[in-house]
Amino acid sequence: MPILKREPDLFPDDFFDLPADEWRWWVAHLRSRQEKLAAREAGARGVPFYLPQREQVLRTGGRRRVSHLPLFPGYLFFRGSAERERLEVLRTNLCVRILEVVDQGALAHDLGQVHRLQRSGLVLVPHPEITVGDDVRISDGPFRGLTGKVVQEKGAERLVVSVRFIHRAVAVELHREALVPAAR
Repeated sequence: MPILKREPDLFPDDFFDLPADEWRWWVAHLRSRQEKLAAREAGARGVPFYLPQREQVLRTGGRRRVSHLPLFPGYLFFRGSAERERLEVLRTNLCVRILEVVDQGALAHDLGQVHRLQRSGLVLVPHPEITVGDDVRISDGPFRGLTGKVVQEKGAERLVVSVRFIHRAVAVELHREALVPAAR
């Protein structure tokens, strides 16, 4: 039984297809535990946003409770101009600061990969950014072309996909046979 119904991860549905020249990427660094409220406020103000979430199941007193938590606590990704959408997010009074994204393409690529993994239905696990390990690319299957790093945890190999701009990552368990070294 969910504690609260799942809220939208992104607005609008074509968020990742918005033209990059008109809709710049921004990252809102938020006050503690204000991610969902900031997403609701952004949507109500017409600001395109992406708040990737993960499902957490808790069992208490014999009851199963499901909650949806942000994959990257403290951050909301949004798109727009500095004059309109950026100011609308600031007006929510939920931001510590707005981070300017210098490498627009890199953030779009990283978050596109996270969104693709999220849509697959696989269990995503928040993971600290990886600085050691091999860069890899998935060579076959439904995630062909995704890149990341491989780590060994608890006897299982995982692909870690990083959102470099905020130094956070998510991990997904996969089979080593699908990985090849990434071209540099």
